[in-house]
Amino acid sequence: MFNRSGYQALPMGDFDRFPCGTSLYGSQKSFCNVGSVKNDLDHFTVTAGQYFPGDKSQSCLSWICHGVVTVLATILLFLTFPISGWFSIKIIPNYEKVVVFRLGRIKHPKGPGVVLLLPFIDQWQRVDLRIRAFNVPPCKVTTKDGAMISVGADIQFHISNPVLSVMAVQNLNTATRMTAQNLMVGTLSKKHLKEIQMEKLRILDHLLVDLNENTKFWGLEVDRVELIFEAVLKPPEDFVPGPLIVPPTVPGLEGLVGPIQQLAMHFLNNSLAVANQSSEQNEKPDAGENVELLNELDPPSVVPVSCKADLSADEMISAVELFLSESLVSHVGACYQFNIICPEGERKTYFLDLTTGKGKAGYGEPEHKPDVILEMAEADLQAMVCGDLRPLGAYMSGRLLVHGDLRTTLKIEEVFKAMTRR
Repeated sequence: MFNRSGYQALPMGDFDRFPCGTSLYGSQKSFCNVGSVKNDLDHFTVTAGQYFPGDKSQSCLSWICHGVVTVLATILLFLTFPISGWFSIKIIPNYEKVVVFRLGRIKHPKGPGVVLLLPFIDQWQRVDLRIRAFNVPPCKVTTKDGAMISVGADIQFHISNPVLSVMAVQNLNTATRMTAQNLMVGTLSKKHLKEIQMEKLRILDHLLVDLNENTKFWGLEVDRVELIFEAVLKPPEDFVPGPLIVPPTVPGLEGLVGPIQQLAMHFLNNSLAVANQSSEQNEKPDAGENVELLNELDPPSVVPVSCKADLSADEMISAVELFLSESLVSHVGACYQFNIICPEGERKTYFLDLTTGKGKAGYGEPEHKPDVILEMAEADLQAMVCGDLRPLGAYMSGRLLVHGDLRTTLKIEEVFKAMTRR
């Protein structure tokens, strides 16, 4: 993990150079294992509903000296009152606690309300109990299938134990950020790219549990973790586009796939006829079979196979509306906005609303805020409608830009499948 994250492991012997009695981290294992913090605080008695009520490591002589100095400081406080009150009385709001060190030894956390501190012998520190947030900077992660992604995270947490938050770690934000980044890299590197994209909620739950297991010894509780996927820098090594599903062809349009056949038939008023071979014996031998598309209302015309390349985005979006249904609305339940770049460089906007009724599609922006905004070229839209290009493959290859949730984006493939099945 260290090599992948760009870190270098230090030799364990380096920690032996530090004096053992200078801080909480009295041995090298205290720094490397968060669970050992509990061992360093074993001389405190901890009971349910309390923090550190007593210090059983204090000797009898030390206890007597401590009591004498405390009594003298209390007498001095009352003799110099009310002048000493300006320095000794603190007002603590409801969202804070005060951790007090009296002659260097931890006391009960105090507050909220009025807190009385003894002059000269009390050192105190405020601890904010409100929810705080920070971000984990984006980093590159190589997944199990060889893909490389850029991913960061947002972390929300609060202090659950003020005493531990002061004693167990020096910089709470930095320690939590580094722990979250290491856990995130370790978790995602064991997953395939498709697992990360499709099982995001389950991965977040596991990260939340792992983070709380590591930070509970610091008096910190993580409330929420949100992964931020910036980009797929490298597709998986074994990525292969999905198979092309081709429905039965229509006579005369064997070169076209199912959706394009449907579109061609729609724009020709759903009329298709096949010219029969002439039975006259005096016909010239070089007269072969002719397959024609006949319109019963208009004069007959021949539709070449090249009509596949002549379909514009307007025609495709208009035809998509024919395949919408209540079942698609209940299954997809999202609103899409398409920003299509035409071959001439013109940018056109279309919408596909699958939130109410049977759904609708058309030119322009949707009536309400779309769930996902998709940007692509007109040729890529046609490839998706034909089944030559899947949305996930287009996204991973950079041909499809997504503004919104990727899982919602992939649901649009159900619309193209519905067109293929009919």
